Amino acid sequence: MKTVIEPFRIKMVEPIKLTDRAERESLIREAHYNPFLLRAEDVIIDLLTDSGTSAMSSEAWGAMMQGDESYAGARSWYRFRDTVKDIFGFEQVIPTHQGRAAEHILFSVMVKPGSVVPNNTHFDTTRANIEFVGGEPLDLVCVEADDLDSDFPFKGNMDITALERLIAENGPEKIPVIMVTVTNNSGGGQPVSMANIRDISRVARAAGIPFYIDACRFAENSHFIRQREPGYENTPTIDIAREMFSYADGCTMSAKKDAFGNIGGFLCTNDAELAHQERNILILTEGFPTYGGLAGRDLEAIAVGLREILDEHYLDYRLHSNAYVVDHLRAAGIPVMAPAGGHAVYLDARRFLPHIEPLQYPGQSLAVALYVEAGIRAVEIGTVMFGADPHTGEEHPARLDLLRLAVPRRVYTQSHMDYVLEAIGLVWENRASIRGMKIVQAPKYLRHFTAHFDWV
Repeated sequence: MKTVIEPFRIKMVEPIKLTDRAERESLIREAHYNPFLLRAEDVIIDLLTDSGTSAMSSEAWGAMMQGDESYAGARSWYRFRDTVKDIFGFEQVIPTHQGRAAEHILFSVMVKPGSVVPNNTHFDTTRANIEFVGGEPLDLVCVEADDLDSDFPFKGNMDITALERLIAENGPEKIPVIMVTVTNNSGGGQPVSMANIRDISRVARAAGIPFYIDACRFAENSHFIRQREPGYENTPTIDIAREMFSYADGCTMSAKKDAFGNIGGFLCTNDAELAHQERNILILTEGFPTYGGLAGRDLEAIAVGLREILDEHYLDYRLHSNAYVVDHLRAAGIPVMAPAGGHAVYLDARRFLPHIEPLQYPGQSLAVALYVEAGIRAVEIGTVMFGADPHTGEEHPARLDLLRLAVPRRVYTQSHMDYVLEAIGLVWENRASIRGMKIVQAPKYLRHFTAHFDWV
């Protein structure tokens, strides 16, 4: 069959509050033109994030009812641990309440002031946690990522030549860890090839530097490898995932993404001594090592979700549904990151609004315009998120100005996405009337979450 259907039935629904344009103009103004500050009930289609917003299955809800809430050594912990070890292959599993907690623990132990941490592209919390302990996050994404229109299949790849040059110039002693984010969230949700992961591992091991994977969307990345990388077309996605992690020394994971969890994460390593140091911080900041800030019911739900995400029928549907939106936007001449990423659609805000300069935040302007037009909430990934130097506060344009429409898993149907397409088309028709924005107030770190904006 040519028609790709949702490989699930809907057993429970949540009503959507419908607002009109005048209401939305008032609501976004009261939220200081920051979609993060809107009340969720005032959003019609919420594409702000795919983190913690997915729909859990009947099996996951059933598993939650069996959660063992014992403080130490709960059976839910062992089920969670054994599932993580089976898929990811690491000996030491450290649960955390979400991915940024895993990042904070990892970098608190490994990164020192003056350290340099390369990645294909660091996402916001990864970058902030490195900067918080005095390190310098560096993005070494491949050159193909700069052409947003090309169909290069692995735009999330790291530039191996640039990585080798960085190590030669700084010395391995200054680089405590090399990371790669799969899929590359800040770079348009683009996947990383197995060949590239293998090359990163080779370079890291030759230099004696630990190699970690930010594994938030590991299943989507693995399925992209199955679809796009020669030699893997007949390999089960779970085996691709296992091979991917076999090249690494550890990983961080937000279970709020590819594990369908509403909360949760973990940190993995094969280094028992390093894990001992990390668990000491875990006890101080998160909880006992067998729950790590999570309820037993959450551990149960994640254990189920990690299995469900590797269902190839689901992954086919997931990747096809995002490609459906990207293909329609491209056909309409609307600038969008291509090819389609795994978890989100990324509009190219600079080309969408070429009359707005980067330091007037075209991605933020586009986010506001889309909410006013149709009640759709999305997030800027560009100069608001990455344009301020954390040490000096100096502003500079980010490499890209994108608007990310992150699609929660198993939440919206094709008709919802047709509504999104229609709304983007209407904003595109009236784009010349959209103005730039300025920041009125903002914190030092992760300013996009709480900053206040106004029109220029």
